[in-house]
Amino acid sequence: MVSTERNSRYLPRGQHNSTIEGVTTDKQEAVTLVGLGAMGSALARAFLQAGRPTTVWNRTRSKADELATEGATTAATLHDAVDASQLVVLCVVTNDVVHDLFDQVGDRLAGKTVVNLTNGSPNQARDLAVRATNHGADYLDGGIMAIPPMIATPEAFVLYSGPRDAFDRAEPALASLGTTRYVGEDTGLAALYDLALLSGMYGTFIGVLQAIALVRSEGVHATGFLELLQPWLAAMSATVPAFATAADTGDHRSDVASPLGMQAAAFGNLVEASRDQGVSADLFMPLQALMDKGVAAGYGDANLSALVELLRAEPSRSVH
Repeated sequence: MVSTERNSRYLPRGQHNSTIEGVTTDKQEAVTLVGLGAMGSALARAFLQAGRPTTVWNRTRSKADELATEGATTAATLHDAVDASQLVVLCVVTNDVVHDLFDQVGDRLAGKTVVNLTNGSPNQARDLAVRATNHGADYLDGGIMAIPPMIATPEAFVLYSGPRDAFDRAEPALASLGTTRYVGEDTGLAALYDLALLSGMYGTFIGVLQAIALVRSEGVHATGFLELLQPWLAAMSATVPAFATAADTGDHRSDVASPLGMQAAAFGNLVEASRDQGVSADLFMPLQALMDKGVAAGYGDANLSALVELLRAEPSRSVH
């Protein structure tokens, strides 16, 4: 969430808009943004709208030139971009690109705070943190929980993990992008939370898409069906806190209203009906298999939350 009070001391938009030939900005107040895709450009505009001197660099120069007309300083080289600011924000396609950027700038990162907002995995974040530290930089990893048009709106929030003191120093600038959520010292936690939140989102979308495909198989208008679907999903979301409590305590047999065994038996009807309607059941077959596995493991009388125990049985790395 943008705080105009917090950022009122920064120079007004448009004051820094020329190509760098020498470092002239205040390193404590300025920010460099590397990567100007749809999201990176949105981030740069948020910094500019907050009145913060913003240097931008992108492999395709034309994208940086577009932002120059809005007040950004365009760096001629990646080295110039990194030299321009104490705070360097990265938003590129993959973390492989971040590795390449680190290779190019090397010890120029010394003394900087690097905030990587590139989508990636927890272990990728931890690996990059080691590399940044070896170059003498502080490293924060981030997860953007927004699409580009949401940046700098109350609905946007960004997860951050890494050294707390580095986050505290960077937070006044990062608050320009959306609500900041610091999730811990372990650098991999922001990526973990990000992917877990996306898992919940995509899981919901899978169910919605299957539901729409089913009703459309009989010519029912999906928009009309939403009058039933959306309230139903809202009502079912009330069970989520109970799932979380059961997962934390390991107690999946208290207050069982709909045991897993009963749900597993009925779930086959969803698969059969989909096939009868000419709708693929591929999205749901893994859940059918997991339910059956849960019943076989002795969870037939337990809540659906017991499936968490089966999922956690897969080899994984604990972050705690």
